Amino acid sequence: MGRGKVQLRRIENKINRQVTFSKRRGGLLKKAHEISVLCDAEVALIVFSHKGKLFEYSSDSSMENILERYERYSDAERRLVANEPESVGDWTREYTKLKAKIELLQRNHRHYMGEDLDPMSLKGLQNLEQQLDTALKHIRTRKNQLMYESISEMQKKEKAIQDQNNMLTKKIKEKEKVLAQQAQWEQQNHGPSSTSFLIPQPLPPCLNVSGIYEGEAPEARRNELDLTLDSLFPCHLGCFAA
Repeated sequence: MGRGKVQLRRIENKINRQVTFSKRRGGLLKKAHEISVLCDAEVALIVFSHKGKLFEYSSDSSMENILERYERYSDAERRLVANEPESVGDWTREYTKLKAKIELLQRNHRHYMGEDLDPMSLKGLQNLEQQLDTALKHIRTRKNQLMYESISEMQKKEKAIQDQNNMLTKKIKEKEKVLAQQAQWEQQNHGPSSTSFLIPQPLPPCLNVSGIYEGEAPEARRNELDLTLDSLFPCHLGCFAA
C-alpha cells in the first residue's frame, strides 16, 4: 500500500518552523550546487527567511551576470505578452533593475563585513579576498600619501619658524651692537668733563696767625712776608727793630 500524499501547509510552531527552515535551506543549497556541477548549469538561488535574512547561492558565474541574464530574458518575454504602453514598461524595467542593484549592493556589503559567507563557493571567497586585498592596497596608498603631505607641511612650517627666529636673532644682535657703540661714544665724549670735578684744585696760600703760609715751605713764606711788609711799612719796622 503506497504512502498517501502529504499536504503541505504552514508550520504553526515557531521553533519547529525555524528548525525546518534551517534543514530545508541546507538541502536546497546542496541540491542547487549538485545540479550546477552535474549538469554544468548556471544556478542562482535567493532565499529570504521570515525575518528578512538573505541566503543565496550562485554557480561559478557571478550572481550579477546571472541576474542580468535573467533580466534580459524576462524583459523580452514581457514585451511579447504585455500590451501595456511603452512608458510603463520602461518604468517597470527600471524598477526591476534598480531593485536588483540594491539587493546586490546589500549582499556585497554583508560579504565585506564578513557576514553570510556560508553559501559562498570557494571561487567566490577567493574573489572576495582579492577585492578586499585590492581595497586595502588603495587605502594604504592614500594613507601614506596623506602622511607624506602632512610631514611636508610640518617641515615647511618648521623652516618658516626657523627663518623667523634667525631674523629676530640677527635684529637683536644688531640692536646690541648699536647700543654698545652708542655707550662707547658717550663715554668718550662726556668722560673727561664729568671726571674733572673729582680732581682737587690747589688751594691759594692762606696766612695763619704765626705769619706762615700753609702749603709752602716755611722759609719761602717768611721771605715773601718780609718783602711785603717792608715795602708797606718801612719806618715802623725800622722803629721796631731799633
